[in-house]
Amino acid sequence: MQQPDAHRAKRILKIQFLLGLFLAFAALPFGVPVAISVLIGAGTCVLANAMLVGWVFREYRAQQPERLLARFYGAEAAKIVLIVGVFAVAFATLDDLNIAALLAAYFLVQVVATVIAAQLDSRTTK
Repeated sequence: MQQPDAHRAKRILKIQFLLGLFLAFAALPFGVPVAISVLIGAGTCVLANAMLVGWVFREYRAQQPERLLARFYGAEAAKIVLIVGVFAVAFATLDDLNIAALLAAYFLVQVVATVIAAQLDSRTTK
């Protein structure tokens, strides 16, 4: 892939990581179980996206675009398996898991970090 795309993906991962930490600390007043649930949701999002970025943005040959496409689909499938696996382990092992907090944190880290990165990109290109 082109270098700017890899840098953009790494930037989004950094924003996701920082946002996840912020959300976990912000959840502490609601109790440790909620904060742990938020941390698991946010951490799962960051971990899955980091795996996808590492898998997709490694070296490739431009002469073989079909292999790049296959790599992308494989990485996306692995990402889904990882997310389902981590959530399943969390559901099975934690009695006081707050499912709403876990899913909300996952969603917020996934969506809000991308919006923040897009806003930062639009400011730097002006």
